[in-house]
Amino acid sequence: MKPYKNKINRIRSFALSLIFIGVIVMYIGLFFRKYEIVMLLFMVLGVLAILASVVVYAWIGTLSTRAVQIVCPNCGKETKMLGRVDMCGHCREPLTMDPTLEGKDFDEIYNKPNKRKS
Repeated sequence: MKPYKNKINRIRSFALSLIFIGVIVMYIGLFFRKYEIVMLLFMVLGVLAILASVVVYAWIGTLSTRAVQIVCPNCGKETKMLGRVDMCGHCREPLTMDPTLEGKDFDEIYNKPNKRKS
């Protein structure tokens, strides 16, 4: 199982990867200069990936402003928390603000309302 990361950082990494994917797709389009339609198709797909990145960055920015800021008990730095459970953005310490989850093993499923563990 892959290590869990902070939700905000994970979404920002996804948006950054969309930018790189868009640039790479547009660069691939340069290899088809003789076929204008194919080149145009790659350029449009690349621009759409970059625009999707802008939308994701705007969405996570608005979500980040509403996130709860807490001080991590392990490293003492401020971090933002989304949902019932999350990881510290600095030291990956499991965090929760729900007193019923304290002392339990960290699991991302606690954030899903219809599939909560007992």
